[in-house]
Amino acid sequence: MTLAKDIARDLLDIKAVYLKPEDPFTWASGIKSPIYTDNRITLSYPETRTLIENGFVESIKEEFPEAEVIAGTATAGIPHGAIIADKMDLPFAYIRSKPKDHGAGNQIEGRVTKGQKMVIIEDLISTGGSVLDAVAAAKREGADVLGVAAIFTYELPKARENFEKAGVKLVTLSNYSELIKVAKVQGYINADGLQLLKKFKENQETWQN
Repeated sequence: MTLAKDIARDLLDIKAVYLKPEDPFTWASGIKSPIYTDNRITLSYPETRTLIENGFVESIKEEFPEAEVIAGTATAGIPHGAIIADKMDLPFAYIRSKPKDHGAGNQIEGRVTKGQKMVIIEDLISTGGSVLDAVAAAKREGADVLGVAAIFTYELPKARENFEKAGVKLVTLSNYSELIKVAKVQGYINADGLQLLKKFKENQETWQN
């Protein structure tokens, strides 16, 4: 199996991902979705966690060989980022969703020097809005952001548009297309469910019609 398939299989096995094409979830954004993902669960499973962190390390070495600092997004990207930085013997920092309202008012915790080449770690990409806000914050602090690395992406067209517009490179370890193929093979969904899941990827507004 490829890394993307291995991670997709593990996400399903440990129930970090739930698929309910006939009875969709409602995301915080209001989108009706046949999939719900909580990658924080991966931290509780050492084999899956190691698979993910080693995958991150290899991807960063290949895609961002100039990386000088690893930064995690608060909160989901922090533990993964810290483990990756430790494995790569690189400095670590994390980026808050907004500056603190007390003390020094920091948005980035840790020491990042001007021009330091940074890779930002995120657990999940839906539209990409929150991690791109973190990229913007890091750039304001003087970091040279090489790109974003994430465990999983829903592959939504809006995310692709947002990353292209921001001029930010995105690397993910696994993805929605791979996951639904694995889910069908392993019996998590039937043929009708697979078609609904494919329609969701194509259009989040009309997939139920």
